[in-house]
Amino acid sequence: MHMRAVVFPILCCIFFVAVLFPSCKHDSIFNVEPDPTDTTGTGGNGGGNGGGNTGGNGVLCDPDSVYFSNQILPILISNCTQSGCHNDQDREDGVVLTSYQNLMLSVEDVNSPDLGENHLTRVLVEDDLEDRMPFGKPPLPQEQINLINRWVQQGARNNACNENAGQCDTTNAKFSSFVQPLVQARCQGCHSGSSPQGGISLTNYTDIKAVANNGKLYDVVTRSSNWMPKGGQKLDDCTTSKLKAWIDAGAPNN
Repeated sequence: MHMRAVVFPILCCIFFVAVLFPSCKHDSIFNVEPDPTDTTGTGGNGGGNGGGNTGGNGVLCDPDSVYFSNQILPILISNCTQSGCHNDQDREDGVVLTSYQNLMLSVEDVNSPDLGENHLTRVLVEDDLEDRMPFGKPPLPQEQINLINRWVQQGARNNACNENAGQCDTTNAKFSSFVQPLVQARCQGCHSGSSPQGGISLTNYTDIKAVANNGKLYDVVTRSSNWMPKGGQKLDDCTTSKLKAWIDAGAPNN
């Protein structure tokens, strides 16, 4: 089978977005009206995953393991579920990447440890720019590609852990080790490139510091609805506390 035919289910969306939707087309969450009153008690975000903290309960994170809920799903949400793409509403070409169950049902060979046959991992490193995901944009950072590859080779499990089990330490929340990786995984899929969503780019320290200092960054991750990341799980309390500690310290480039 021709290579493009093999990877078409995932790449079609990327082409569609790149040509017709040069940036993410959901409403700018950096320019939203004040929080509406949540009368449901759920604080839903309107996405396929709903809200709430990252799963895992009391399971401590093992540095040698890769966790779908904590590490893989945020990458997919940020890069692949924009309007007209692989979200629960549009379901472009039947591929939905908003949850583990949808990923397993709609992406061929996603369980295969052969990275050349696995349709999820294969499109990330295609030499042909027309076949590589994300289409029309720079490739995913090598660190994220390696993370997805490791998750697949560890069995592509529907796993999660509690990143903040035990005491929440906000004293060592640094830009390089905490803020930058957080933004890269959860936000840069939309807030990067030549036409970032809402006109807000979050690709470097200067960009991130600007929205940290004006209060918008913390506001959009702590809202009871329409939070950021759009369509993804709401950041847990410890993570937002660490983010606030970094902002309160002057958002240093440390």
